[in-house]
Amino acid sequence: MNAVWMKRLGYALAVAAIAAVFAWALREPPALVDVATVAEGPMRVTIREEGRTRVRDIYTVSAPIAGHLSRTVLEEGDAVVAGETIVAAIHPLDPPLIDRRTEAELQAARDAAQSGVGIAESELQRVETGLQLAEDELARAIRLFGPGVISESALQRAQNQVDLNKAAVEAARATVAFRRAELASAEARLLMPSPRGEGEDSCCVSLMAPIDGSVLAVHAQSAQAVTPGTRIADVGDTSRLEVVVDLLSSDAVRITPGTEAAITGWGGDAALPAVVRRVDPAAFTKVSALGIEEQRVNAVLDLEAGDPRLGHGYRIFAEMTVWNCDLCLTVPVPALFRSGGDWNVFVLENDRLRQAPVGIGRMNDEVAQVLSGLAAGDRIVLHPGDTLADGGSAQPRN
Repeated sequence: MNAVWMKRLGYALAVAAIAAVFAWALREPPALVDVATVAEGPMRVTIREEGRTRVRDIYTVSAPIAGHLSRTVLEEGDAVVAGETIVAAIHPLDPPLIDRRTEAELQAARDAAQSGVGIAESELQRVETGLQLAEDELARAIRLFGPGVISESALQRAQNQVDLNKAAVEAARATVAFRRAELASAEARLLMPSPRGEGEDSCCVSLMAPIDGSVLAVHAQSAQAVTPGTRIADVGDTSRLEVVVDLLSSDAVRITPGTEAAITGWGGDAALPAVVRRVDPAAFTKVSALGIEEQRVNAVLDLEAGDPRLGHGYRIFAEMTVWNCDLCLTVPVPALFRSGGDWNVFVLENDRLRQAPVGIGRMNDEVAQVLSGLAAGDRIVLHPGDTLADGGSAQPRN
């Protein structure tokens, strides 16, 4: 009898073992998840945008008059001294070329001017002779007036005739000078252009550097004809740099003058401290890389500690702090997901998942401020997938 019960007990144990093996083989394995710990620490919310450096005051040297610009000897980066360094020199323009018809007309005008000079000189000689005769008549009239041979009116007429002849002589001399000037003008119009540098005096205008600094850009380097207002070079002091960042208008309203910022991505190892000086009051439309029109606003930042390696127009990234907390409870952003319009996380407790709603305050790219629902030290799941569920089994991934 005992042998039969022992046999039955053995069969029962065998069946139980087989059932346990099947149950263990068919059980759902625990999900492997990445786990992080909720902790307290400092938190900072920033706006990070691309910008560029620029010299605060840029001076554009331009041509004040029309002329022929000599080849500019300065290059980008050359140092200049205010009032001493010559940025550019402008010579007079060459006279135009003369064709055969124009040359014939100009030669005829020159010959006419020569004839006019001859006529004026002949007229001068005539009036000078008349003046000499009038002076001789006056001298005789003075001698005859003493003994009473002629009347006083006759003497007065002789004196008036001398004065009239003197005026005629002065007019004739002026006419000769005028005709000679006309002849010189006609001869000057016949001058042909000479090779650059031959027969020239010093240049008409030398453009000096307006400030101490360096050449930022040379717009006209080769010798060429220029008109008034032609840009020749840009000069600025690269030791006085500022940063310009264009922000979305929705971000610009969160920035105020005095906001602290850090300049990164400029090529150096350390971030450069800066502070917002001005936010422009007007926005402009800019098309993004995705073809979306955006309203952007320029913010101007002052560098508190610059670097001599930075120059005008360099690309940088500016991180402007809009909110700061020295000690607050934070949760990694990758652990958050939406459920019914609220933020939720999966908390791992004793290898079991618990879905917990959380109240979220400020948020940056890495962490979010926890207002309620979690405590320091809670272990939460990062990057929760769709396969996870409340009450499910999970284990931290090694």
